[in-house]
Amino acid sequence: MENLHYADTLQARADLCRAVIRSAGELVLKGFYGDAERSISMKGPQDFLTETDAASEAHIRSMIEQHFPQDTFFGEEGGGEIGARVWVVDPVDGTANFARGIPHFCISIAYVENGRTEIGAIYSPALDELYFARRGDGATLNGKPILVAGTQRFDAASIEMGWSTRVANETYLGVVKNLLDMGTNVRRAGSGALALAYVADGRSDGYIELHMNSWDCLAGLLLVSEAGGDVCPFFEIGSLRDGGAVLAAAPGVAAGVSKASAIPLAILDAAGERKASSVA
Repeated sequence: MENLHYADTLQARADLCRAVIRSAGELVLKGFYGDAERSISMKGPQDFLTETDAASEAHIRSMIEQHFPQDTFFGEEGGGEIGARVWVVDPVDGTANFARGIPHFCISIAYVENGRTEIGAIYSPALDELYFARRGDGATLNGKPILVAGTQRFDAASIEMGWSTRVANETYLGVVKNLLDMGTNVRRAGSGALALAYVADGRSDGYIELHMNSWDCLAGLLLVSEAGGDVCPFFEIGSLRDGGAVLAAAPGVAAGVSKASAIPLAILDAAGERKASSVA
């Protein structure tokens, strides 16, 4: 990949994104299946870090800097600068699963230009599943178009909900109760980025997290939107640097999930831009 030439275009960035996320996936898989014992540390309560996280982010950062040195980079492990053109990267989402030998983790890369997510990619290397979206071009899984689920009934819906130490347990449990009272199945698999990808391809009907970092959610929110789903207006209710609440759901259940979580859905204005709606 080092010998490829990339022009200064959105298409070139999309091509690089696909290439670099797959090469990072190879690195991550070597760390997961390697014979050596994993080196694991803690960044905070239930917040794990492995050597593979750092190595994956360094690899992705290096490739982007090599081909688009004018772009900025903002990663989970090393932070970085947020400019008008910024790559937002989670080098391993689902690190707790990774550290325990559970093959449910992914790499998430988003490219944001002038405050809009233009490219999003999520790669599950253990399953060799690459989710990809460009704004306005739809969403794909391994190159094939995907759509959100057509679920209409809450007693047939399966909603995943992420947990964050930044939100009181009582608040989290209150939302879980609201969902259960509606008849939905509530689950948690330990990778918010993959959870959003699974909403995009209809494996799940919705995802909620009361606080989520931008590197975990931007690619997934674009995927869900491009796959026909409803999403929250993340840049209005949160921020790229500090994160915020996240909601993505199939249209048939989105309004109810929004009410249960008190997270607004985005609505399209006359210019086709997503704006926050009120929560019923």
